[in-house]
Amino acid sequence: MIESFIQHLINALQWGSFYALIALGYTLVYGVLTLINFAHGDIFMVGAYIAFFVATFLLGLASLSGWAVLALTIPLTMILTSLVGVSLERVAYRPLRRKGANRLYVVITALMCGLILEHANLALFGASRKAFPPLIEETVYKIGDIAFTDLKLGVIATAISVFVFLHWIVTRTRIGMAMRAISYDRFAVPLMGIPPDTIIVTTFALGSGFAGLAGLLFAMSYPVLEPYMGALIGWKAFIAAVVGGIGDIRGAFLGGFLLGAVEILVVAFFPSSYRDLFAFTVLLAILVWKPTGLFGVARTTKI
Repeated sequence: MIESFIQHLINALQWGSFYALIALGYTLVYGVLTLINFAHGDIFMVGAYIAFFVATFLLGLASLSGWAVLALTIPLTMILTSLVGVSLERVAYRPLRRKGANRLYVVITALMCGLILEHANLALFGASRKAFPPLIEETVYKIGDIAFTDLKLGVIATAISVFVFLHWIVTRTRIGMAMRAISYDRFAVPLMGIPPDTIIVTTFALGSGFAGLAGLLFAMSYPVLEPYMGALIGWKAFIAAVVGGIGDIRGAFLGGFLLGAVEILVVAFFPSSYRDLFAFTVLLAILVWKPTGLFGVARTTKI
């Protein structure tokens, strides 16, 4: 019984790692701009496809080993995916922000950007699924009846490392201080000599880079890519960020693992068709109990 629980816990940590990495991007953008970037799930999908093409190209170079390809694919995927996120901010969100558009129009624009990414992928690469190439040979470890792979441990360790790195940026660096300043009062920040556009671009670059990393890790773990793979997982990661307390990176991180744990444990003891029903019911109950999320705080508006 204990071994079975530990096995499910390891699986939940891996699954929650994907949600956590994507949720961090949601909460970063929301914390700085109070904008829910609904295209973020599709940026995760774009990151998976970028990783596919980068890895395929590098594997064609006979002189590179699988580990060398992986070492090059990770930064290239994060950089290229960051460029996609920054491009969306520059083309779609910044003009609306400068015109002082209502938030509703910005949300509609974010939804539209997600649909554009999905259907552009569909138009360019077709509806057929793509198989992600194996980069490394997975090693299976067994402790009694508990089985796990080095890839699974790598996914969990990567998610934790990203959270620690992001927490250090937000709390210990000037960029992080500027992010917190913008989230507190976006209109007073330029008076302090802080360029808001630079901080906003940095925020989108970080969030999109983490989404690209999640796309790569997801593609390595479940090596089947299709144009709509980011839609559902993106919505779930957003819900995880809200449950944890959107705007708080601790909440987004723990919310992702909470959702992953609920889904895995439901599948372990009930038919898989009950997974989303139980998961969302539990998350709804948490929000009813604490509407601001586990780590969120109610914002006050000065008038």
